[in-house]
Amino acid sequence: MSNLHFIGGEKGGVGKSLVSRVLAQYMIDHEQPFLGFDTDKSHGSLLRFYSDFTSPTVIDQYESLDRIIESAADAPERRVLVDLAAQTHQFLARWIEDSGLLDLSGDLGLTLNYWHVMDSGQDSVDLLRQLLDQFGSRLNIIIVLNEVRGDRFDILNASGERARAEGLGAKVVSLPHMQDSTMQKIDGHSLSFWAAMNKTDKANGGLGLLERQRVKVWLRKAYDGISRLGI
Repeated sequence: MSNLHFIGGEKGGVGKSLVSRVLAQYMIDHEQPFLGFDTDKSHGSLLRFYSDFTSPTVIDQYESLDRIIESAADAPERRVLVDLAAQTHQFLARWIEDSGLLDLSGDLGLTLNYWHVMDSGQDSVDLLRQLLDQFGSRLNIIIVLNEVRGDRFDILNASGERARAEGLGAKVVSLPHMQDSTMQKIDGHSLSFWAAMNKTDKANGGLGLLERQRVKVWLRKAYDGISRLGI
C-alpha cells in the first residue's frame, strides 16, 4: 500500500515547507523510499533542500496533479510527499472531489494523509474548521502544532476544533521549537538537516559544535512524534 502525504495549512508562513523537509529527512534516515513534489512556483523549499528526491508540479493543472497519483500507483512501496504552497487548498480540494479520489484511493490501495500545519493564531484555527467541514473523517488528517511559530495553542484548544478533529479520527503531533538563529543559519546556507548535523566547516556554512548537537536533539524529538503517529 502506498502512502501519499499532502503537507498543507493554506496560510502562508505557518511552516508547511519546514514540515515537508522534516518528513523528507525522516524518510531518508529511516530508509523509506519516497518521491517529493513541490508546488511552490517561486521558492520551493523541498526542491531547494532535497532536489535529488523532488520534482516540481503545477497545482492548478489537473494533469499535473494526476501524475502524483500515477506515481504513487506505479510504485506502491514508495511514499509520496507533496509540499503545498499557500493558497492552493481550494484547487486541490476541487481536484480531489472532481476526480473521486477518496473513493478511488481504496481501489488503488492508496492511503491519503493531509498534514494541516498550524501556528498559534486564529487564522490557523479557522482554516482547520473549514478543512473539517469539507472532509470530516473522509481524509486522514494530521494536525501539526508548529512550535517553531509559537508554542501556546490556547486559541485552538478553546475553540473546540482540536477535540472535534480528534473525534473524527485526526491525529495531532507537535514540531518542537528550535532556536531562531540556528534555523536562520540552516536556511541561509541552504543546508539539509543532514548537512546541518554533519557539516563541520564553519567557513563554508557549517554550524558550531553545540548548534549541531541542538539540531540532532530537535530532530530526534520531531522523529519521535512522527513515529508515534504510526503512519
